[in-house]
Amino acid sequence: MDIIDAGIKLLEVAGKVSEGMGDVMSSRELEERFERIPTNLGPYGVDPFGFDPQYVKKVIGPIAWLYQKYFRCEAEGLENIPDGRCLIIANHSGQLPFDGIMIGMSTFLDREPPRFLRSMVERFVPSTPFVSPFMARCGQILGTPENCRRLMAAGESILVFPEGVRGLNKTWAQRYRLQRFGQGFMRLALETETPIVPTVVIGAEEQAPTFYNAEGVGKMFGFPAFPITLTNPLLPGVGLLPLPTRYRIYFGKPLRFTGNANDEDDVILEKVATVKAAMQQMIDEGLRRREHVFW
Repeated sequence: MDIIDAGIKLLEVAGKVSEGMGDVMSSRELEERFERIPTNLGPYGVDPFGFDPQYVKKVIGPIAWLYQKYFRCEAEGLENIPDGRCLIIANHSGQLPFDGIMIGMSTFLDREPPRFLRSMVERFVPSTPFVSPFMARCGQILGTPENCRRLMAAGESILVFPEGVRGLNKTWAQRYRLQRFGQGFMRLALETETPIVPTVVIGAEEQAPTFYNAEGVGKMFGFPAFPITLTNPLLPGVGLLPLPTRYRIYFGKPLRFTGNANDEDDVILEKVATVKAAMQQMIDEGLRRREHVFW
């Protein structure tokens, strides 16, 4: 048994344990939701990108527990996600991508009908030991324009973080201030006439407060950053789990743009700024409504 198989077994056990922890969705309920998500599986039970629903069924129990019990997630605006292809454009933070996982769980557990999001991951992820096969089998793929086009052609809902690692590795002083957006998502939205759903997460910024980012150290290990946090998993004696902040996830009304995908950067960036401004407004409103970080 290799380390990946051992990890699967551990998650399976954790899933069985999580079912006895209260109101976490049962295996039967999860199975029923899997049966209702659209898939494009080949003869071996996986899709062209490696997504394996049978594998995900084995590991989703503890992830559902994180969503329902640890982060106690609340999702609003799920009805704004169209049934066809769409781009879920979200803010990114927290050092480890729990925000992306929880956004995906919200559309799977709380939306009717359920949808399984496909996330675009950073280029360094496929080179990370053990992580790459896990991500692929869970339906997450390298964030290239061609991969995104193929998913759009298949009618998938795609999660994109236009801040990239700039958002994920923000310091405490930068919390809830959106960083520079890439423009690739907008060019693809124009090219394929795909609606954009602005999405924000409130709560992830406080899960792992970062006081300093040692980028030089990160490059030594092949990572884009090395955040110094209270919960840094790379420091001995510190747990992997972030602080149990309460997540609030907001899905805005779809935005539709027209124009030429090959326009000059300044034209595209003006459209990107519209999305960014809408998201910052949603963040500010979410913070205004929030009464406490942990409940």
